[in-house]
Amino acid sequence: MNALIDHTRLHRTAKYFMDNGRAATHGDAMDILRGFGASIRVGPEAATSIAHQAALLTLVNLTRRTLLGGVEVLGVTDAPLLVPLARAHTLADAVAELGGTLAQSGNPLWPIVQIGTVPQAANNTAWSLTWERWRGGVVPQHDVRRLADDEANPLAAAVAAAAAAAELFAWHAKDHPMAGWRAAGLSLWNPGANWLAPDESEPPLSYLPSSVWLIGLGNLGQAFAWLLACLPYADRSKVELTLQDYDVIADSNDSTSLLSSLPLVGIKKTRVTAHWLEAAGFTTALEERRFGPWTLRGPHDPAVAFCGVDNAPTRADLGSAKFELVVEAGLGAGPGGFRNFSLHTFPASRRPDQIWRREDAGSAIDVSAMPAYSALRKSGLDTCGLAQLASRTVGVPFVGLIAAALAVSELLRRLHGAEGVETASGSALNLGDIACVRIPVSPYAFGHVPVR
Repeated sequence: MNALIDHTRLHRTAKYFMDNGRAATHGDAMDILRGFGASIRVGPEAATSIAHQAALLTLVNLTRRTLLGGVEVLGVTDAPLLVPLARAHTLADAVAELGGTLAQSGNPLWPIVQIGTVPQAANNTAWSLTWERWRGGVVPQHDVRRLADDEANPLAAAVAAAAAAAELFAWHAKDHPMAGWRAAGLSLWNPGANWLAPDESEPPLSYLPSSVWLIGLGNLGQAFAWLLACLPYADRSKVELTLQDYDVIADSNDSTSLLSSLPLVGIKKTRVTAHWLEAAGFTTALEERRFGPWTLRGPHDPAVAFCGVDNAPTRADLGSAKFELVVEAGLGAGPGGFRNFSLHTFPASRRPDQIWRREDAGSAIDVSAMPAYSALRKSGLDTCGLAQLASRTVGVPFVGLIAAALAVSELLRRLHGAEGVETASGSALNLGDIACVRIPVSPYAFGHVPVR
């Protein structure tokens, strides 16, 4: 079985246990993930609330990719689907479409995540999602603090789901002693601030971007698309999204990327993402070449770009494509850094080619001596295949969603008169400690539409 594994078929979260030495084989790493599961309990609010549905469906989509033992959902009804995150017509069918299992009673061995008004869990590790305005996160059951769980900004609900997914994974992986015992969340309006504290500076969400270019459609790029669909657009057909990627969906994308699934393997990422966004009502255009110094924005193309690529040479070329604003998000690598994320915006005090030099491809952590790779070598994997496998980074979808939420919120913040963030960095292990460098910016002039 091990000989059949290559870099395109590797589960990117299983690689965490291969790289840190906990798993002796790839099969052992997958068995560890098959021991992870969650029970999601949903209150009646989800029948009529866009934010509650966004929280639930985001949580199901994130966790089914990392908790391979199963994600069961209790309390969901056949209420109409209010947010276009699935092709189903009812919330219950959307949960099933995204990989959740509808259940009547929960697995007593699994931790519980509660959304809305539900009976208190007994004898289990349990968290409650909570959000308000631009702030969202998760609190353990013993913590009585709660926010309003309002409809002001659905991205806050999606971030709450990502925080819950991060805590669930840390609890199962047993790699953070406070997982299950602490609150975790963030403010999209003021990253790094106390997300549970009221913030009178948060404005009502009134304006949304009307055109964006998405560069790279993997973990981050598909998270950008997911979050744009969460936003309360009045008419998505008036929103123009240019999608750029040259690659196809691989088996490994199923473990990290929110719009990917095994039946889509071999289809271009641009077309998968476009099909999903168009079904949600957006207008798309495709650019199926690599991004590079030959890429040039035309006068009628989106003036703003989100970038979610994972290599320095491509990032170095971001300044030459004639975008008026670029928001770049990046993810950490390796068994010690895969939960890290960063944000850059341009124009800024430094150009992209000053931050990422084209000749600097970075230095990967050498994990080839770990037992799982020795087992693959003995099973017949050749040196080239082993090197490709070892060079791939550990990946989890919840970190990509957190980074993408900060990027999408950068446009929303500027649309609502806030200062810009030039750089930001943080970790899903400590969402309350995000370091930001802020800069004054001109009023956002790159196209907007009102909220619904």
